[in-house]
Amino acid sequence: MSTLSQLHEDWQTKSRQVFLKLAETLLRQLEGLIEYYSLVGNTPFIDPQLFSWVSNLESNWQCIAQELQEVLKYQDELPNFQDLSPDQYRLTQDDRWKTFFFYAFGIKAKQNCDRCPRTSQLLESIPGMKTAFFSILLPHKHIPEHCGVYKGVIRYHLALKVPTPETACRIRVGDQTRHWRLGQGLVFDDRFPHEVWNDSDEVRVVLILDVVRPLPLPISLVNQTIIRLISWSPFVQDAKKLQNKWEHRLGAIMTSPAP
Repeated sequence: MSTLSQLHEDWQTKSRQVFLKLAETLLRQLEGLIEYYSLVGNTPFIDPQLFSWVSNLESNWQCIAQELQEVLKYQDELPNFQDLSPDQYRLTQDDRWKTFFFYAFGIKAKQNCDRCPRTSQLLESIPGMKTAFFSILLPHKHIPEHCGVYKGVIRYHLALKVPTPETACRIRVGDQTRHWRLGQGLVFDDRFPHEVWNDSDEVRVVLILDVVRPLPLPISLVNQTIIRLISWSPFVQDAKKLQNKWEHRLGAIMTSPAP
């Protein structure tokens, strides 16, 4: 590598570190306001009935699961979580957490959406939906304790493939533990420390969504601005580039003739 290239890479690394440090400070300061004004409380798990779109999504879970089955035919070719977000290597380094993204902080993965048209249609009907992806956890995978990026969004899990018994898979958020039930959802605040276990010999799949946290004006406008800024961050833009590469790669595999 030339000296000029090395200097440029060093500059990019330092700039990224400075940006992330400033962003972290700003987000943590804003979260006090978000916690105070939240219209859905600040508990680890949140009542799904507070969100009007949940019933429609869950009543169509079998349509989503049907499209998921087509995706799972190519399970080994799907990106691991850390393939799209190298910053998360501390969470996972193996190939037992596969992903299939539709949206990330409002950025659409068009080819993936086209491959699952009914799922994409349902996602687009959800107010404030910013991130959506199939989270595919292979047998005996543990995701260690971690916290989400920002309190301005709420996380939702729709269970699409649940091992038996249900108790073999679990999620802990704060000091509360829940199990997924097929076709049903969990809503939680992922800024609380949380971790996940699949202790079974089967694959567990959930549809993960991040939706904008309900807040009153003008705090809601500030929140929307922060979410937009996050989508422009190096962290998200780098992930977008990686996602595009994986989308094209998967597309080539899916459309190639069978041997």
